[in-house]
Amino acid sequence: MNINVINSLKLMGMGMSAIFLVIIVIYLSVNIMLRLTSEKK
Repeated sequence: MNINVINSLKLMGMGMSAIFLVIIVIYLSVNIMLRLTSEKK
């Protein structure tokens, strides 16, 4: 394959994994905040 295609696929993979990691971090932080601020029964 062309070297430009390989480099662009690597860059796309890094970008998609970064977006996935950011989504996981946001989900975990919201989940922790909800557990800390929920009313106790």
